[in-house]
Amino acid sequence: MHRFTTKATRRDDRKSFTRWLYLILPIMVVVFWYILTSVDTSTVDRQKESLENALNRDILHCYAVEGYYPPSLDYLKEHYGLRYDEDLFFVDYQPIASNLRPDVTILVVNHEAGGAKGR
Repeated sequence: MHRFTTKATRRDDRKSFTRWLYLILPIMVVVFWYILTSVDTSTVDRQKESLENALNRDILHCYAVEGYYPPSLDYLKEHYGLRYDEDLFFVDYQPIASNLRPDVTILVVNHEAGGAKGR
C-alpha cells in the first residue's frame, strides 16, 4: 500500500521513529533504575525489620529460659544461633544489667555493598 508514498516520505517516517526512540529510551532507563532502587531499599528495610524481630525474640527467650538478659551480642550468636549480614548491618548492643533489658540499636552500614554482594 505504498502507492502514494515515495522513498523520501518513508525515510522521513523512519527518522521520526528514531527521534521518538531517542526520546523515550532514556525515560525508560530512568524509570527502570528508579524501580530497581525502590525494590532494593524495601528489601533492606524488610531485612532490618526481620533482624529486629530476631533480636527481640532471642533476648526475651534468653531471659525466660536463663533468668537474665544476654551479656553480649556474641552470647546470642553462640547460644541462640543469631545470624545476620554484618557487612550490611551494625548492631550496637549495650547491656545495662542482668535484670534490665539491654539497649539495642540497628544501623544500616553500607546499603550499596549489601546490594552489590547479593548480585
